Amino acid sequence: MDAFKRKELITGGFMLAAGIAYLLATMSLPRKSFIDAAFVPYVLAIFMCGLGVLQLVFGFRNAPAADAPADDKKGEVSEYGTVIKTLALIAAYIATLEPIGFPIVTAIYLYLQFIVLTPHGQKIGHLTYAITAIVSAIVIYLIFRQGFDLMLPSGVLNI
Repeated sequence: MDAFKRKELITGGFMLAAGIAYLLATMSLPRKSFIDAAFVPYVLAIFMCGLGVLQLVFGFRNAPAADAPADDKKGEVSEYGTVIKTLALIAAYIATLEPIGFPIVTAIYLYLQFIVLTPHGQKIGHLTYAITAIVSAIVIYLIFRQGFDLMLPSGVLNI
């Protein structure tokens, strides 16, 4: 079994195990009706289990082509850079969420994360990224504030 297939199977196994553990933990939540506090955890647990099973199935089926080059060290370095940039963005997001506010910080975070996740060699669509980030932040804020009646930090906007 090659390294690629082994990684896929290990990932699928961990995802399935985590999904089952989450499902078992969710079953201990009290149920009052079909849609209650335990509904979303059940949905998430089922999706996690489904993703684990799919990962295992595709891990058994797929293998890299024989003529594909072995692990490319340059690709690994860029992946580590992406992970480090993402972790830095998350840390900055958490640090600035309370004082600046959810809508502004979320829009900035999403915009910068879109740039970080843009593949090398592909043109960065600044306008598209900015519009998507702003609209997403506003929609998420309104869903939580108006739909779920949950307060998110509004920061300097005072809304």
